[in-house]
Amino acid sequence: MSRRTSPIDDGLAELGLEIGQLIRYVGTSDKRFREGVVLRREADGSVGLRDDRGRARAIPVEQIEVRVVGPRGGEQWIPLTELGGGLQLGLF
Repeated sequence: MSRRTSPIDDGLAELGLEIGQLIRYVGTSDKRFREGVVLRREADGSVGLRDDRGRARAIPVEQIEVRVVGPRGGEQWIPLTELGGGLQLGLF
């Protein structure tokens, strides 16, 4: 059986991301963290997102952090490369 990707799951699931998920990345001009919303997986392997100004961005996976909520409700940002694809966020 061959694995086919649907329009909803275009490679994001293997990264542990979902469409509409809030992430953050380092801006190129001032090196500060910027927030964005995940839209898709790009052909080059980067993640397509919409930034806080509504502009489309393609950010490499190595530059993305995801928010993880701990058991007491505290949140922290973890690099996406450290999480692995199979982790269920928020279930620590």
